[in-house]
Amino acid sequence: MTSDSIRTTFLDFFRSKGHEIVPSAPIVIKNDPTLLFTNAGMNQFKDFFLGNREPGHRRVADTQKCLRVSGKHNDLEEVGVDTYHHTMFEMLGNWSFGDYFKKEAISWSWELLTGVYKIPKDRIYVTVFGGDKAEGLAMDEEAQDLWKQHVDADRILHGNKKDNFWEMGDTGPCGPCSEIHMDCRTDVERLAVDGKTLVNADHPQVIEIWNIVFMQFNRLKDGRLEPLPARHVDTGMGFERLVRVLQGKQSNYDTDVFSGTIARTERLTGKTYTGDDSKVSVAFRVIADHIRAIGFTIADGQLPSNTGAGYVIRRILRRAVRYYYSYLDYKQPLLHQLMDGLADQFAGVFPELKAQVEFVTKVVKEEEDAFLRTLEKGLKKMEDIVGEAGAVRATATVIDGKAAFELYDTYGFPFDLTKLIASENGLGVDEKGFAAEMALQKERSRAATALDTDDWVVLNNEGGSRFIGYDSLETVTGVSRYRKIKAKNKESFQIVLETTPFYAESGGQVGDTGLLTFGEEAIPVEDTKKENNLTIQFVPRLPEVLDGPVLAQVDPELRKATAVHHTATHLLHAALRKVLGTHVAQKGSLVNAEYLRFDFSHFAKVTDAEIAEVEAIVNQKIRENIPVMIREMPKDEAVAMGAMALFGEKYGDRVRVVIIDPSYSIELCGGTHVGSTGELGFFKVTAESAVAAGVRRVEAVAGPASERYLNGQLGVVKAVREQLKNAKDPVAALESLLQEHAEVKKRLERLEAKQLAALSRELAAGAVAVGDVRFVGAVVDVPSADALKKVCFDLKPLLEAAYVVVLAAAIEGKASVAVMIDEALVTGRGWEAPKWIKERVAPLISGGGGGQKSLATAGGQDTSKLAAVIEAVRAAIQ
Repeated sequence: MTSDSIRTTFLDFFRSKGHEIVPSAPIVIKNDPTLLFTNAGMNQFKDFFLGNREPGHRRVADTQKCLRVSGKHNDLEEVGVDTYHHTMFEMLGNWSFGDYFKKEAISWSWELLTGVYKIPKDRIYVTVFGGDKAEGLAMDEEAQDLWKQHVDADRILHGNKKDNFWEMGDTGPCGPCSEIHMDCRTDVERLAVDGKTLVNADHPQVIEIWNIVFMQFNRLKDGRLEPLPARHVDTGMGFERLVRVLQGKQSNYDTDVFSGTIARTERLTGKTYTGDDSKVSVAFRVIADHIRAIGFTIADGQLPSNTGAGYVIRRILRRAVRYYYSYLDYKQPLLHQLMDGLADQFAGVFPELKAQVEFVTKVVKEEEDAFLRTLEKGLKKMEDIVGEAGAVRATATVIDGKAAFELYDTYGFPFDLTKLIASENGLGVDEKGFAAEMALQKERSRAATALDTDDWVVLNNEGGSRFIGYDSLETVTGVSRYRKIKAKNKESFQIVLETTPFYAESGGQVGDTGLLTFGEEAIPVEDTKKENNLTIQFVPRLPEVLDGPVLAQVDPELRKATAVHHTATHLLHAALRKVLGTHVAQKGSLVNAEYLRFDFSHFAKVTDAEIAEVEAIVNQKIRENIPVMIREMPKDEAVAMGAMALFGEKYGDRVRVVIIDPSYSIELCGGTHVGSTGELGFFKVTAESAVAAGVRRVEAVAGPASERYLNGQLGVVKAVREQLKNAKDPVAALESLLQEHAEVKKRLERLEAKQLAALSRELAAGAVAVGDVRFVGAVVDVPSADALKKVCFDLKPLLEAAYVVVLAAAIEGKASVAVMIDEALVTGRGWEAPKWIKERVAPLISGGGGGQKSLATAGGQDTSKLAAVIEAVRAAIQ
């Protein structure tokens, strides 16, 4: 069976069991502060398990894109080293939301694996939860009895809490689980060692392929378990492992899921994949794995960056580059050349990559280009480190852990690459020191993002709050639940209302602010966000009485100004597509009361003429005063009428559609908008810039914000006019002033050059002999560090061979030093200006510096030791 047919068979099987087949959620998580990426199939269904939202179907099945780069068995540095762990992977799953439970889940899994896929029964082992006394949890006898109807008793193993009690995290839905393991060893190996002794023992050929979770509890912050409102089934089967089993392979990478990418990599690099444990084979596996994580996350809207989820993607991409650069000896961008093949392979199941393959390819290529430049710098840094360690070989035979960590953190060097280069030079690496630096970085990262969240105190368990903010900005309601949070040692609170007019931050639009009035006590709402299906109001404190009626009021001026900018964003998006082309697609946005920011796919700077054309189109639409129509309809109907959907967003069966002239702008959008475009008044672009590879950013203002902006700009123009004595033509007056300034500057430079030449002749005349070296050393008065270097250059033809020059100056309160050594002395005696700067000059002036062997400079804070600097260099000669 091909991988495509294996996937289709799974979905068809559960369709025959009454399951609705649903699409994969985006791999990039939105509206869940606890996760950066979808790391399990259940993520998109968490609301159903918690009772925050009612599912449209009680039985569903899907294949979900997942990404894991940390946690159990998923250290990024190990991916590619073994044969069965991945960063991005597919999770096949079937789900029951308060419908069937253990009996059907176990029976159907056995039917599919042995009856449909025809997996030999004597290669299967199952585990059940063996109980946990500390938790007060009994063994799962029900699951064991159900398995006995299909499996011999000696193939049913008892697992501990670590392996057979599934938890989403420190808190949240959880329950006992039953794993299905497959013994892929040869018959000879199976006869030699009983397979059940290898289950959950990290054996590469005895692997878990399916986990069936019986979701029964909610884990509270204090560790207690409370029953969920209903019992659910949550299963996950690793698609790549299943394909490996059914195709009879010893490695996931030998299946057709990865073999196409590996073959393309062989053709491009001229290397051969043998599947062994060599660095070359590991490099092939790393590339085949990482290209999927890179491609699908970018397609879902997450661009590589230096923070958060973007940093994870950049780190994965750079790891792949390091491997092909170092072990496949490929010194040019490679990954982008694999993207077309990947997009074609998954077009039928994850079409979002195929739809954006040109954009994703260009983003990846620019990232590769940038990192290859950084990698070369890192290799040069490594040469310096090896050289320094070699120079003190008598006392040190290892590279310092901090230096190794700098290579990892700044230049993207994997630790094993540092060790490899070190070993080739007869050196070791301080592994404990490296690990200590890594631990410190992780601790810093945790401290920066640490959020201590208490459990919800539930006053009214009616699920998620009802949002009425499209139609009303205030209501009398009640508190549904609340909790305390602490971030950076500051306490605040989160409140969920039964009914809320507050719009939660979503789709780029900021959350509403306003007031909650409890009797006579008014508490400000500082922000509104969404967590899963809960609309959460952030408040600095709780009222004295929580269980009474509360008047919830949105700040109307801020909401209106924000709505103005959201409608302007839709007009801008459509105008950009008209002016630049239909390749333009939204890649991010920010909408608030002060301005809008819109990121979009485009590979060139937007010219002033193009911006002017965009502004003209938007302002024409504003003057037309077009009604902004908002309709709810089935998603398929909205797409058929031309509505634009954003890649990376998860839409329900029914969607909200914002229409501003059906022939101009139709978008799926959950944000707030004005009633007609005339309310925007005037639109003005204030900035255009690059954000990332292939992504441009436009900032703009509309409504009252545009008036403030234009008044501010007119104020600047007025001030400039006044400085130009109210010239009739200020542009011409300014050009004349700049020309006059340039001429004066040239005259000053000529005068300065004459003065420096005279200083050079004076210094040359005062040269003294130190041994057989002509020495010039002086504290001089020059205007800049460049002037100091120019004096050195002017001295060269004035001095005979075998000279050393050291000049020092106090420039704008700081010390500046230049050391110049005749090339003959550099070659003949091994003297190096950078070394003297580092060892003799920098400590005296509390600074640092460097340069070429014959000319180096330094800067520092202490100007009191300039005379001592001269004597220090003289001493170096002696």
